[in-house]
Amino acid sequence: MEEDINAFLDYLANEKGYSENTLAAYSNDLNQLAAFIEAQGDSGGSSSAWSRLDNELLTEYLFNLRERKYKLTTLARKIAAIKSFLKFMFNSGRLKDGPTRSLASPRFSKSLPMTLSVSEVHRLLAEPAKLSTPEAARDKVMLELIYTSGLRVSELVALNLEDVNLKRGCVYCFKHGSGSRVIPIDSQMVQTIKEYENTARYELLRREEESALFLNRRGGRLTRQGFWQIVKNYASEAGLGDRVSPRTLRHSFATHKLRGGSRLESVQKLLGHAYISSTRIYKQV
Repeated sequence: MEEDINAFLDYLANEKGYSENTLAAYSNDLNQLAAFIEAQGDSGGSSSAWSRLDNELLTEYLFNLRERKYKLTTLARKIAAIKSFLKFMFNSGRLKDGPTRSLASPRFSKSLPMTLSVSEVHRLLAEPAKLSTPEAARDKVMLELIYTSGLRVSELVALNLEDVNLKRGCVYCFKHGSGSRVIPIDSQMVQTIKEYENTARYELLRREEESALFLNRRGGRLTRQGFWQIVKNYASEAGLGDRVSPRTLRHSFATHKLRGGSRLESVQKLLGHAYISSTRIYKQV
C-alpha cells in the first residue's frame, strides 16, 4: 500500500506540479486511510486492499474522523485525496475494478450502514433450506454463521477446520499481521457446523489435505466473490432485492446486538473494530 501511495505522490509532483504542502497533506491523508483499512483486518496489505474501499467502509472511516473532531474542510480534502488516488490507481492499471473511481462522499446523515430487520434476516436464512444440495447446506451454515458472529466475509471464507472449536463453542478469527479474537457460538450453531462437516463438506471434498472449512463445488476454498454472489442470489429469491450483501448481515448482527442490550464495547470486540467510533455508528441506525 505504501508503494502505491508513493507512486501517486510522484505522479502529482512530476505530472501535476502539486506544491510540497499539498503533497504532504495528501501523503498524510492516504497513509491514515491505509492504516484504518489494515486495522479493520480486511486487507492483505497489497494493492488489492484498495479495491475493498467501498462507500460503506468509507462511511465508517469518515465517522472515525468525525469522532476525532476534524473540521469539515479537512474531511473534504481527505475525500478529494482518496478519489484522486483511486482514479490514479485505476488509470495506471494498479486497480482492475472500475467502479472504485466513482466513490461518492457520503453524507453523515444518510450513509449509515444498511441493515435488515429480524424478519428479513429470517427470510434470507430460510432460502438455502428449500434446497437439498450440499452447496445449499454449506450456504445455510455460512449465512447463519456470519449473522450470529459478525464475521467479515474475508474472515468467514478464510476459516479452516481447526479454527472452529466445537467443544468449546467458539471460532478463532485470526487477524492479518498479528493477533486474533475468539467469537462464541451457541449450541445450535455448533450442531449446524458439525452436521455440515460430516455431510455436505464431505460431499464437496476432493482432496483429503484441504483445510478450508467452506468449499466450492470443485473442492477448493470458496472465495469472497463467490460468497458475495451466493448472498445476492438468495436475497433475490427472498424478495429482498439487490440491497443485501455479506456486509449487510454483519451490520445487522451489530445493530441487533445493540438493540438487544449488548454493551458497545462488547460488540466492538466481537466485530474486531480497532476504533470504537466504527462500532458507535450502529447506535445511530
